[in-house]
Amino acid sequence: MRAEVIAIGDELTTGARLDTNSQWLSAELAVLGIPVVFHTTATDTLEAGVEAFRIAAGRADVVVATGGLGPTADDLTRDVLAAVAGQPLELSAEALVAVESRFARRGMPMPETNRRQALFPRGSRMIPNPDGTAPGLDVDLLRSDGGRSRVFALPGVPAEMKRMWRQTVVPVLLAMQPERGTIVQRRIKCFGAGESAIEAMLPDLVRRGREPLVGITAHEATITLRIAARGRDEAACRAAIAADEATIRSCLGLLVYGVEDDEVEDAAIRAAAAAGISLASGEIGTQGRVAALLAQSDARAGERMFRGGTVLSPGATDDPVAIAERVRRDAGADLGLAVGPPQTDADGNVVLDIVLVSDAGVERVTHRLGGGATLAPSRAAKTAVDLVRRSLLAARAPEPTRNLEVMR
Repeated sequence: MRAEVIAIGDELTTGARLDTNSQWLSAELAVLGIPVVFHTTATDTLEAGVEAFRIAAGRADVVVATGGLGPTADDLTRDVLAAVAGQPLELSAEALVAVESRFARRGMPMPETNRRQALFPRGSRMIPNPDGTAPGLDVDLLRSDGGRSRVFALPGVPAEMKRMWRQTVVPVLLAMQPERGTIVQRRIKCFGAGESAIEAMLPDLVRRGREPLVGITAHEATITLRIAARGRDEAACRAAIAADEATIRSCLGLLVYGVEDDEVEDAAIRAAAAAGISLASGEIGTQGRVAALLAQSDARAGERMFRGGTVLSPGATDDPVAIAERVRRDAGADLGLAVGPPQTDADGNVVLDIVLVSDAGVERVTHRLGGGATLAPSRAAKTAVDLVRRSLLAARAPEPTRNLEVMR
């Protein structure tokens, strides 16, 4: 099977918003063994939508689309699919109940415009949306060669789309494949080296056609290695994943900080909690991002390890050691973490000094800023938080397997 992913929306074609849905869906389809051969982005017009779906249905066995399922006049995906299928739109009683119930649970009357979300091309199937008012559509489109293309239209809201994908679309796609089985996924999270460097440290692990499949993605300097194993049952998949995870941890060592939805700050707070160590932060060059990361993670974990953060302006006290000592003393914390102001080194690079002060002394990291005005402070903040994790972990033992995502 071959797949095409379609993203619909004026905000995407004009560049006002980045299309992350297509990226995510392409990775998910690859895990299922369905290669994505085309990406299409279409504006919010009937003509553009019809052209996009007709072309996609003619060259792909599976089409997954996001966007255009809202209640407003420019939400035209259902109209587009009806036109391409050559079928009229009909009110689905099942879908209408689902839409009405969303408003009823909120204690709100349903606007008349939302009835549009219960219109479906004749013969299509509803994809339930547990989190929103827009049900998805599952439609078969005939091709000129007599074959069929299976189209799944999902909302553009990422959280809604992802849940609908996992709960409804994935089981359908697995059932469509000749060798049915089980797919298990596990994500290994890394920080401290770039994507290409990590791939080079994992010889022959990240390559096409390998089983289990190991994919690598980068987001704001966090590297995610996703292991996807297909097998006759969960036990076989888990065994294959465990072997690859052991290899990854052995090769990467402290670069691996967690799994699944873990973030670097979560690993730092866990390390602090395990050691019974409290910390406080002071920062100039990261503009409060360090404090935000640590405070949010501390709250998520229900810990009391982070005692607070201070954001300073350049010029008052630029020495990060002095800042770290001050915030540590003022907060009564065991560790003081500080990020100094941007400076230019001898080679002309813009750098930040990051220091960690404790009773044992001072640890210092010089971080080179890169990635642009938006990404650079985020990467620097993560580097500072990761210094806490590394400092507190004298040795890292493999974490127990947990929270494997299972798809049948």
